[in-house]
Amino acid sequence: MRLRSRLPWAFSSLRLRLLAGLALLLVVGLVASAVISAFLVENFLDKRDQHTLEANAGRLAQVIGRGPQTADADHLGALLGSPLGTVAVDENNKVLLSTGSAARAEEELAALSATAPAGSVVTLEGGDLSAVRIPSPGLVIDRGPAEGTVAPAAVVLAIDTSVDDATTDALVGRHLALIGGALLVLLALSVVVLRLGMRPLARMARSADAIAAGSLTERLPTHRNGSEADLLAKAVNRAFDAQARAEATVRSLAADTSHELRTPLSTISGWLDLHRQGGLTGADLETALEHIENEVGRMRLLVEDLALLARLDAGRPVEQDDVDVTALAASVVEDAQIIYPQRGIVMEPAPPAPVIGDGDRLQQVLRNLVGNAVQHTPARTSVRVKVALGSDAVELSVIDNGPGISPEDLPRVFERFWRAEASRSRAYGGSGLGLAIVEAIVHAHDGQVTVDSEVGVGTTVTIRLPLGRLPEDSRPGT
Repeated sequence: MRLRSRLPWAFSSLRLRLLAGLALLLVVGLVASAVISAFLVENFLDKRDQHTLEANAGRLAQVIGRGPQTADADHLGALLGSPLGTVAVDENNKVLLSTGSAARAEEELAALSATAPAGSVVTLEGGDLSAVRIPSPGLVIDRGPAEGTVAPAAVVLAIDTSVDDATTDALVGRHLALIGGALLVLLALSVVVLRLGMRPLARMARSADAIAAGSLTERLPTHRNGSEADLLAKAVNRAFDAQARAEATVRSLAADTSHELRTPLSTISGWLDLHRQGGLTGADLETALEHIENEVGRMRLLVEDLALLARLDAGRPVEQDDVDVTALAASVVEDAQIIYPQRGIVMEPAPPAPVIGDGDRLQQVLRNLVGNAVQHTPARTSVRVKVALGSDAVELSVIDNGPGISPEDLPRVFERFWRAEASRSRAYGGSGLGLAIVEAIVHAHDGQVTVDSEVGVGTTVTIRLPLGRLPEDSRPGT
């Protein structure tokens, strides 16, 4: 499937949103750069104009300070420089002479400069003329033979800043044009980069389609380069693996359940067929009913175990009561001693071991463990129950010195319907769910269960549960 068909240029597509976000960032960045550049240039030009005015005002003040001076307008223009214009005013602020850029606003400049202290730079409204006023005692300006001379009381120096404004406007315009061109180029490059960057996602989409079509062994491609796409592919692969394991577990559970139910159903069906044929009378009929009742009991136990596992798998919370594991273990051991009087079942002395949980379920755990230790070991095997208190946990161990479990079978002891000795387990009525139920109940109590076994030495099943509230006089160290 092509990239375009998997990742269309729709409004909701990841590629278009990335491109739109990138374009927005580019526009903001370039516009901000243009604005800052224009501000800096304008600020530089303003300071340059102010410096020019102040420098020329200083030069003119030095000339006037040397004593009476006579100058014509041309000499004054040469002294001050080409960017400047002048306005000469008398004591009444009447304009006597104006030159250069100051001539177009001589009255306004004379009035505005008179309101500011001598030597201060002022800017005419509109911002295209700035001026500074310099007192000029003793200065005589010769306006030529036709107009004669004037003796101004002050000279206003003015500079035309409109040229600088035009420079700034031209700079902004070029920046905007540059922004437009750069944006087009960058967006074109972004499209190429995004197209290349989205290729892993397109390959992932093709693999996902193949998995959805039934290729359950297919997985998303990974490259071990640590990229976001690679991390995503690994996470999705783990999810697919977990789903495959769950589906395999469901299929195995269904097959095992049907297998477990088939034997008692066949037995019941056989006895019923024999009864219909008239082959059961008197004591034989009672025997048949007894066998049927036993098989129904086996099925009922299997259904109850499966229902319990289903509730625990659904994560339903267990009861939260104060439970003494030591008392539970003692009760289970006492019952086992009565049921199996020929077996050496003992419990080591232990202090109270409080936990928070469901007492009935925890008792079921203990019964399953002790029952497994008794049923799946030779008659002369002893079983020992031990309870220990840790700083933050209660540990309960069921220990036997039986034949042990082989290393290849040990990882499978918690699998549902799995038996290391299938014929022996069925002879004792086991369904292969005992340790699976133990593990599910312990996990529901935020605990852990482990099995350590060595062939010819024995097996130890250890349960670790969070410690509950201890009485003050029973705390470790008191």
